[in-house]
Parts: sequence; C-alpha cells; structure tokens
Amino acid sequence: MKSKIIANGILRALAILAGVFLLGYFLYAITSVIIYIIIAGILSLIARPVILFLTKKLKFPNIVAVIFTMLLMLGILTGLIVMFIPLIIEQGKNLSLLEVDKLQKNLQQIFNEVNSYFSYRGINILGELQDVDFASQFKEVPDFLNSILTTVGSLSMGLFSVLFISFFFMKDSKLLKTGVMTLIPNDTENRFSNSLETINDLLSRYFIGLLFQIIILFVFYTIILLIFGISNAVVIAFLCALLNLIPYIGPLIGAVIMLILSMTSNIGLDFQTEILPTTIYVMIGYFITQLVDNFASQPIIFSKTTKSHPLEIFLIIIIGGLLFGIVGMITAVPIYTSLKVILKEFLADNKIVKSLTKDI
Repeated sequence: MKSKIIANGILRALAILAGVFLLGYFLYAITSVIIYIIIAGILSLIARPVILFLTKKLKFPNIVAVIFTMLLMLGILTGLIVMFIPLIIEQGKNLSLLEVDKLQKNLQQIFNEVNSYFSYRGINILGELQDVDFASQFKEVPDFLNSILTTVGSLSMGLFSVLFISFFFMKDSKLLKTGVMTLIPNDTENRFSNSLETINDLLSRYFIGLLFQIIILFVFYTIILLIFGISNAVVIAFLCALLNLIPYIGPLIGAVIMLILSMTSNIGLDFQTEILPTTIYVMIGYFITQLVDNFASQPIIFSKTTKSHPLEIFLIIIIGGLLFGIVGMITAVPIYTSLKVILKEFLADNKIVKSLTKDI
C-alpha cells in the first residue's frame, strides 16, 4: 500500500513538473504576444485620463472618445517619425557604403585634432589609438542597416497588434480586469478587484508622470542645443530625453550621444577654439539639466504618482537592475507599486506593510 502511495506521489510530482515545463515553454513561445499585451496595457493606462476627460467633461460617447484618443496617439507617433526622417536620411548618407571613406575622414579628423590638443600639453592618453582602422570598423554598418530593414515587416505587424489590442482595452476598460479576475479564487475576488482599481489609477499617473519628465528634459535639451547651434537639435534632444526612460544608465548613454553629435556637428571648424568649447558648454548644460531632473523633477513626479518615498524608488530601481538588468530597472517601479497595493489589501495589519503603504 505504501509503495502505491509513493508511486502515485512521484507520478503526481512528475505531472506537475511536466505541466510547469509545458506552461513555461508555452509562455516562451508566445513571448511576442505577451509583450504586445503589456505595451497595449501601458498605452491604455496613459490614455485613460484623456478618455475620462472626453467622456465625463465633454460628454463624448465612449467609442468616439476611444477613436479620438487613438487618432491623437497615432498623430503623435507619426509626428515623431517625421521628426526623425531628416536625421535618418543624413546618417544614412554618412553610413552608406559609398560614404564610408568620407565618414572615416571626418572621424579621423576629429581624432587627430583631439590627439594634437592633448599632445601639445604633454598628455599622450590617446597615443595608443593613433593606428585605429576606422574604415574596417564602419564597413559592417551598412550590413547592420540592411538587417534592420528586414525587421520592418515584423515591426509593422507588431504595431498593428498593439493598436488592435489597445483599442479594445480602451473601449472596455474592464476587459483586462475581467481576464485577470478569472484566475482569482472566488473568496478573494473583491479584494483583488479593489487592488486592480488602485493599481490602474497609480500606474496611469506614473506613466503620465514619465511623459512629463521626458517633456521637461526635451525642452531643456532643445534650448541648450539651439543656443550653441547644434544641427538636428530637436531630434537629438528628443532621443536623449527618451533614453531617460532607462534609469541611471539611459542618461549616461544620452551624454555619450550628445557629446559625439555636438562634436561632429562642427566638423571643419577649429578644434581648440570652436569644437572643444562648444562641446564643453553643451555637456555642462546637459549635466545641469540631469541634476535638476534627478534632484527636483524626478523625485517629485515619482513620489506624487506612485505614493512612494524617493529613497524607496532609488533602492527598488537598483535592486531591479541587479536582478534583471535594464529590463528590471525599467519595470521595477510599476511592479513595486502593484505589489504594495496588493500587500496593503491582503496584509493591511502587518507592521512593515503598514509602514510602506501608509500613503496609498
């Protein structure tokens, strides 16, 4: 009898492991669909205040408000694409196979001027880089661009899928909630329902706060670049502002991009009297803007939208980055906010939970 029970237990354990494996494989196989749903959910959260304003304040029918909001979002997306076209065309010319020699010459010119500037002052930190073969490094770029073009079809399919899912999420705001509730036990449905309402509200405010943060940075970057006459100032400013969606790492990447484009924008001018001072002033403005963002606008926006202390946000982002890399840093705050709401609903009497969720 005992052997039969043990055998049944082993078979049950194997069945559970097999089920978990199959579920994991299934989720892995439909990763793209899951990503589409997540992006659509984020877009619906961002659009939620607009739809509520149109339906409650302006008395639009729900379907009309949803269509208007989607057209507005598509208009913004189209505007961003159109804005990037000049920069893409310019860089495409530089990176095309026929322009490799020109690109090499421009980069070699900047390198020689930088090296001469430091060598004149007895600093030879760039000496080891004199023999770098720039042409061999950039001959692979056209192939890389061609590989990017081959993904346009899949990206267009992804865009259509996201828009299609977003439409129904916006049209029926309870659709996602209903789907989640089907997986929740009956005795906890009310608690989860309350949690989801709070999560929707907080995350909607959080993503809108991120938009405000990007807009503030975009305005500051644009002003700085226009003051010093940098080409494609608006596009560069938007790209660097957008990189701030990646906490801590994004601003560093943006600094490198702004540094390089500020120098290449003035190719042909004297390095010591024109290129170097302009680049230094641009970077000073960039870092001042980052300080304002890090110590003023970002803490205020995050604390107001997620009801969390700035120190909490900092630690959670660092932990997310250590555990899951860049993806963890980007998703740390939304996930942490959601967990806080759920914990408050189910463990409201816990001392630690009570301390963390006192402002929610």
